[in-house]
Amino acid sequence: MKSLLQKSLKPLTIFASIVFALSIPSYFLLVDWIWLTELDENNELIVQRIENEFNDQQISDEKLEESIQFWNEIQSVGRIGPTLKPLQKDSVYTIRRQNPYLEKKSIDRFRGLITNIEINNKNFTVTIETNVEESEETMAYIAVVTLLFFLIMVVGFWILNRRLSAKLWKPFRSTLSKLKTFNLNSQTPIEFERSNTLEFEELNEALRKLIAHNISVYRTQKEFTENASHELQTPLAIIKNKLDLLLQKETVTDRQYQIIEEINRALTRSTRINKNLLLLAKIENHQFDDNETINISQLTQKCLEQFKEHANNKNIIIQPDIEPNIIIEGNKTLIEILLNNLVLNAIRHNLQNGTITIVLNKKELGIANSGNTALSSSAIFKRFAKVSNDSAGSGLGLAIIKQICNRHNWTINYQFMDNTQFFSIRL
Repeated sequence: MKSLLQKSLKPLTIFASIVFALSIPSYFLLVDWIWLTELDENNELIVQRIENEFNDQQISDEKLEESIQFWNEIQSVGRIGPTLKPLQKDSVYTIRRQNPYLEKKSIDRFRGLITNIEINNKNFTVTIETNVEESEETMAYIAVVTLLFFLIMVVGFWILNRRLSAKLWKPFRSTLSKLKTFNLNSQTPIEFERSNTLEFEELNEALRKLIAHNISVYRTQKEFTENASHELQTPLAIIKNKLDLLLQKETVTDRQYQIIEEINRALTRSTRINKNLLLLAKIENHQFDDNETINISQLTQKCLEQFKEHANNKNIIIQPDIEPNIIIEGNKTLIEILLNNLVLNAIRHNLQNGTITIVLNKKELGIANSGNTALSSSAIFKRFAKVSNDSAGSGLGLAIIKQICNRHNWTINYQFMDNTQFFSIRL
């Protein structure tokens, strides 16, 4: 994934490269045109000078013929010749041929002019050629300099863009950083930094309203959950008590007994769900904020003793690897609930004759149990999520574990490997 700066810089660099590539032939054509125009003017001046010099000598025709012959001999390509029919129009041409002034083989470009002159009232044609090879060399120098400035421009633009972006996007990055650390459970609105950029200030204002609305809705929902769970406790307890009395004192048929037992099991599960919901609401409402020094090694051993008989019912072997006297700071009630839920989960999702391994050290609490299938890793810590085919649980045990870890700033991870389920908590 690329940053916004990289995405904007890449098309700009491509565009600058295209402009640079197009500028090279443009420079070449422009410089060549300037050179040829200047050489045409230069050739015309040379022809004018030749005509003037011969006429200024005021020599006889015989002497003129000797002078022209001598001039033709000392010129490599230039030539003056008599003509009875002057040209209707000057001829301008460009030719490539061997440079006569160089011994080595060198094909150069020449700009030529064939025009009329008049000496001693006689018509002549004169041919003048000038080397224009320098225009290509000039073009090469211009291309090199242009490339140098292009590189300077791209590098300078990249550096300038980075510095400007860092300054311009600072309010946005501050907003993003605060959003990343925002926790709805804390129910604390975010105080965004004021910005003099209109778009960022509008964004912050929209986020303030959105967060305030979400906090209000979240608080209302939690209050409803807590109140509903609290109010349901009493009627559930009364119903369960009445059912127990009915079974103990009244004469019921087998069919009636079976129906009452089914109602009792459903009621027991409802009571457990209600208690867990109430517990979650209390954790999220920070009603377990008090901490104390806890010997988690002793708590873990005590938890294993409590669930020993439960494990024996499935003939599960528990293998503890617990370092003694591991001391942590936390809420004792919540940590007991966490240990109980972890061990109960390991027993519930275990195999008959399976194993449970518990590892505790200063850095980590890990619990592994044998199993055939992996739990749904995407929904494992969500409330009432279907993570396995086991319907005995309330669907809130792992959600409670996650909330307790969040409460203590611990990290919990789940893995399934080699028919073994692993839960590890980084203390």
